[in-house]
Amino acid sequence: MKKLLIFTFFVLLTFSALAKGGQDGAPQDTSDVIKLNKQGFDMRLTDPEQTVAAAGKALVIAQKLGYIAGIGESYRVMGVGNYYLEKSVKAIDDFLNAIKYFKQINDLRDQGKVYNNIGNLYRYTDYDMALDFFEKSLAIATKVSDDHLKANLYLNMGVVYYHKNSFNQALNFYNKSNALFTVLNDSVNMLQCMQNKGVVYFNLHQFGLAESLLNEANKRAKQLDLNEPVASIDLTLADLYIAQNKFDDADKIINEGVIFSGIVKSEKIQSDFKYTRYQLELKRKNYGRAVAYLYDIYKQDSTTYMQSSSAQTNLIQEQFTQQARQRENEILLQRQEYDRVKFWGVAIVAGLLLVLVGLLINNVKRKAKTNIQLTNLNAEVSRQKDNLDRINHHLEEIIDERTQDLQIKNKKLSEYSSYLSHQIRGPIATLKGLMNLEKEGLVDQPECIRMMNKCVGEIDDKIIEMSDMLHDPRRAGF
Repeated sequence: MKKLLIFTFFVLLTFSALAKGGQDGAPQDTSDVIKLNKQGFDMRLTDPEQTVAAAGKALVIAQKLGYIAGIGESYRVMGVGNYYLEKSVKAIDDFLNAIKYFKQINDLRDQGKVYNNIGNLYRYTDYDMALDFFEKSLAIATKVSDDHLKANLYLNMGVVYYHKNSFNQALNFYNKSNALFTVLNDSVNMLQCMQNKGVVYFNLHQFGLAESLLNEANKRAKQLDLNEPVASIDLTLADLYIAQNKFDDADKIINEGVIFSGIVKSEKIQSDFKYTRYQLELKRKNYGRAVAYLYDIYKQDSTTYMQSSSAQTNLIQEQFTQQARQRENEILLQRQEYDRVKFWGVAIVAGLLLVLVGLLINNVKRKAKTNIQLTNLNAEVSRQKDNLDRINHHLEEIIDERTQDLQIKNKKLSEYSSYLSHQIRGPIATLKGLMNLEKEGLVDQPECIRMMNKCVGEIDDKIIEMSDMLHDPRRAGF
């Protein structure tokens, strides 16, 4: 009987191996996953759709192999691709999945990379939130001595401070980032540092230095076949040429940028080029064309705003529904595994009648255990659904509260404007009258100066009073 059971065990293993071989097709290993993820990440600035596609293929292979690190990296690269495709909801979903798998294997370094990626999602919308994620990632990068991640974080933090109009802080971070990328010989990110510094110098009205840096960055981006940086560099160069009244140069660089933004399929950059064309035609005094561009921008911005508002709401909801979807996936995988086991059990029972009783007992126990697990998981999914309903209700209350707060602030600003017009106009009119009297010689100069000082003092007092009223949270109006 013992020999028979051993023989049955080996038959089961043989059937299982044949089944897996028939399903998997050509043999694949972890190197395929690593290769596909690297290819996808390298294409993020050239063709982000290919980034998502390559990472998706890597994910399928990694899941078949049970390669946890590969699954996490595949989700992270897909998130990067969706970020460049401006699909923030899909991006945050991918990043949350990546974090989950990296935590399973205690991969601190890759967790830091994902926190950096999440910070980039908030880089243009919530500066404080972005800096929080960057600081969290920087702490990890410092702990594991990852200079490449640190360099990327300095670059991203510089972008945040640039958008906060802290140009000197932005330049400081760009220089720290460039120094590390130079040591690492990372030509792509060195190019990004050069571009960002050029943008800062443009905003500081140092046009010569800005033009030199941006043209060199444009040249290197084309050499490296980086379409997205070429388009964004062209956008800044166009603004620079318009500011210097170099209209032909601006027109030429806009045409080039539109082509490259079309290659990377970036609706945001294409919209920015429309606005730049509007600025160009307005400065050329081609008012008809300028109005046409402005109307087109207005229509697009209305649609974009609605999509953006929806995306932000979905972004919050996605974070709370992520765990529920993971539970559902676990249930589906367990059901598939159960069906597979049941199928092979039936096939083996048909050929091995001598061990029928033992197999039936084992199968009944397995089925009972699986049913208990499925019942528990279904109950957990129901609890998660109830939690989500409560969270959605709470979100609606928050939205109503913030809407009411905005209405109060708008009313206070309106009152401030009215108060400013009423209180300041009188002293200013007096000043203008005194100036006219002094010009006509109808008033003594010392007396005129004394009265003008008095008016200026009144204006200063009113401004201080209005500033105190505006910033005093206890005062609801003027």
